[in-house]
Amino acid sequence: MASIEGILRKWVGSREIEHPAESVFVVGLGRFGASVATTLMGLDVEVMAIDTDQGLVDEWADVLTHVRVANGTDVAMLTQLGVADFDAAVVAIGTGIEASILTTAALVDLGVKNVWAKAITNEHGRILTRIGAHHVVYPERDMGERVAHVVTGQVIDYFHLDDDFALAELKIPKSLAGVVLGSSGIRKQFGVTVVVVKPAGGQFGYADHETVLGEGGVILVVGPVEAVEKFTEFAAR
Repeated sequence: MASIEGILRKWVGSREIEHPAESVFVVGLGRFGASVATTLMGLDVEVMAIDTDQGLVDEWADVLTHVRVANGTDVAMLTQLGVADFDAAVVAIGTGIEASILTTAALVDLGVKNVWAKAITNEHGRILTRIGAHHVVYPERDMGERVAHVVTGQVIDYFHLDDDFALAELKIPKSLAGVVLGSSGIRKQFGVTVVVVKPAGGQFGYADHETVLGEGGVILVVGPVEAVEKFTEFAAR
């Protein structure tokens, strides 16, 4: 699945971002928080991570530059750690909705400009939004949807880019093999856009009207979720 992630990384990296995050404060070193923290470090972002579990802190001490035992609900501690000076914060608390909410509220109140918070349920997410979280993510739900699409065999990979916008990686339908993209009618018929094409045995490249959809190749399509679902069903026939 590295192919789609590589394309997305290049796509995101090429966009003009007014205030890219150069420093991120991560609360919680469970699987999600640790993954966020280590990935950010791989992107050369300064990371400070905290957790209430000494064992987790010890586990990641040799990997993360700044990590310590601390409670995200402790406003005085957060102030001492200088959270307001970070470009963004991620509340990655895996269990404990109360701790998640109190931590998010504290970070917002302390002036962190960009707070991302992990939600366990839809109601939890709504509360996080109400108290000021700038972004709410549902990793378990999103991964469940992604795996479900891949398990069906209809797609190679699948991502929600927004609430009602998705990206799917799938094999070129046999019925479209050899067809020029501009005359395929994909966008008109299904409401999705083919953005990238990978010929069989070749490399990913941007698609245009002259691109030939070769047999055995792979495409990335984007569009409203319903439209992407409709196209993947067509492609699987």
